[in-house]
Amino acid sequence: MNKQWLWNLLTVLALLAGLVAWVLAPWQVVAALAVLVALWLALTRGGRVAAAATRIGVASLPQRWGASSVIVVGIAGVVAVLVAMLSMGRGFQATVSGTGNETTAIILRGGSQAETNSAIMRDQVPLIASLPGIARDADGRALMSPEVAQVVTLPARSDGSDVNAQFRGVGERGWDVHQHVRIIEGRKFNTGLREIVVGKGALRQFRGLEVGSNVTLGSETWAVVGVFEANGVHDSELWTDAEVLANAYQRNAWQSVNVRLDGSQGLEQFRAAMEGDPRLKLDVETTKAYYAKQSGQLNQLLTILGTVIGGIMAVGAVFGALNTMYAAVAGRAREIATMRAIGFRGLPVVVAVMLETMLLALAGGALGGLLAWLVFNGYTASTMGASFSAVVFEFKVTPELLWTGLKWALGIGLVGGLFPALRAARLPITAALREV
Repeated sequence: MNKQWLWNLLTVLALLAGLVAWVLAPWQVVAALAVLVALWLALTRGGRVAAAATRIGVASLPQRWGASSVIVVGIAGVVAVLVAMLSMGRGFQATVSGTGNETTAIILRGGSQAETNSAIMRDQVPLIASLPGIARDADGRALMSPEVAQVVTLPARSDGSDVNAQFRGVGERGWDVHQHVRIIEGRKFNTGLREIVVGKGALRQFRGLEVGSNVTLGSETWAVVGVFEANGVHDSELWTDAEVLANAYQRNAWQSVNVRLDGSQGLEQFRAAMEGDPRLKLDVETTKAYYAKQSGQLNQLLTILGTVIGGIMAVGAVFGALNTMYAAVAGRAREIATMRAIGFRGLPVVVAVMLETMLLALAGGALGGLLAWLVFNGYTASTMGASFSAVVFEFKVTPELLWTGLKWALGIGLVGGLFPALRAARLPITAALREV
């Protein structure tokens, strides 16, 4: 009994290891395996026999459509949920990492991981402006934007619940630094006035931000004068003049300074000059690197969460496939026994049952991927804004994710068909022929 228990445990572990290896395998490995199987089916006697047995089993699927649909629908559900969860992470990552570029840099207090825990003293800004590596206008002024970010509460458009939003104050040269940001409705805010422009994502997410409306933030009333598009995280923000925002919330320090770099060597020159000044205990990196780092942890969390949920559902789909294929083998006992009696050996029968299961799994994977693409691709959502600012993003169902879902489906079919296939090959011919 102990040996049997140990053998069963080793079998389960081997199957799990094989399933993980299959899911992680690159497409070249999967394609090579598919070619090898196709060549074996076409060129060897055992393969041709297995192909003939498979055709017999596939031909009988219409008589077993109810049981077969259990496999297809179960695997489709697994793939749809898995792809949807992963597309959420991909969409958020694309939104956040697409915010920055290599031509601008963000400066934070030394050791700060984000703007929320950074503080740059006002007397440090002229020192930063004098450093080499910063692009300058025709008058020699540094293209830089001292900025302050304030979390405010706004009503969600969906249900009116309070959601945190990012209220950003940008410097006088902010529009020159953030060249990717453009006004798509209304106009820019005027310096020194309580006017704001809102990102197109914030306009979709929150109530009362239409151009021409007034919104109360803190103890002040602000006029909405424009809507901007940034194709990134900034689409979820509200922008105004940095000095006005700092005075409204009694902020005496900046949280970050954004600068436009002077050419391909600008970052190295700027960083070296900053490190050489003991008065500037600050960190600098490109905005592309900064925002990519900000998205990494949440994308990793969503990937792990999606994989865990998909794995749990996959276990259920495997058991569903096992039950269905065991029932199919039992129902076809006389058919399988007859095939073996007329010369079909054990290996072709095993391959035939497994190929039949894999075909059903392939159909389920394709159905699940199609559902995920139709329902979730381009679907707009936002991060929860209870403890940090909400970020509006779109789900992205990419070909890579669809391929991952298809591999999961085939892996489920492989595991779900293995044991019923072995049972079919070991079915006693005489006993099976006597079954009604």
